[in-house]
Amino acid sequence: MKIDILTLFPAMFTGPLTESLLGKAQEKGILKIKLTDPRSFTKDKHHVVDGRPFGGGPGMVMRTEPLYAALKSVKALKKKRRALGVSVKSPLVIYLSPQGRRLDTGIVKKLAKHKHLVLVCGHYEGIDERAMSWMDEEISIGDYVLTGGELPAMVLIDAVARNLPGVVKEAGSVENDSFYNGLLDFPNYTRPAVFRGAGVPDILLSGHHEKIAQWCRGQSLKRTAEKRPDILKELKLSPADKKLLQEALKSGRIQKDQR
Repeated sequence: MKIDILTLFPAMFTGPLTESLLGKAQEKGILKIKLTDPRSFTKDKHHVVDGRPFGGGPGMVMRTEPLYAALKSVKALKKKRRALGVSVKSPLVIYLSPQGRRLDTGIVKKLAKHKHLVLVCGHYEGIDERAMSWMDEEISIGDYVLTGGELPAMVLIDAVARNLPGVVKEAGSVENDSFYNGLLDFPNYTRPAVFRGAGVPDILLSGHHEKIAQWCRGQSLKRTAEKRPDILKELKLSPADKKLLQEALKSGRIQKDQR
């Protein structure tokens, strides 16, 4: 996958994009990330990329000319396409904005199918509204405002990259992530088997893979019911899942009573 990032502050990406899985993904050639600064397309000696808003008001607005030139340089200026419905061969232009659709696993999975993403990081009071006609999608990472679109871009890239084949060594790790299949992840344990009197559920030490899988599913259902009941309400549970949930909730109550 190729990702172009249009940002006024490219230095912010040093570190987050070069460490851990993202760094390894680029070394393997799975991910190709390029940073483009709209300032480099300005023609005045001060490299001005913002201006006072027409009609007055506080703050500054990103100008259209540098942004247009930057998008043109990464070959992302084409006719308006349907958001997330565009061909995976075409660059998908995404504007990171608190006014956009909130990023979730469903959107991440769709984005991971694309070959080329162009992320536009806004700043100040945002971009000139006329530039919105060049965007295919507007995405937010939450109902709050940040200084700019750089941090949301990093979050989006990290989430999408995890879904690319070969980025995470074991595909099962991604499939067991919270939200991937609509549920929160089940609790995980590792060595030592006992730490300061706290042990590991016996089922995980049994070696019985089928029963372990059922326990994990039940715990995912239980965690979702306890922490995010709003998510569970939207899911259509099978009779088997309902039974696993009841057993997991009952088991949790028994353990709490014994303390």
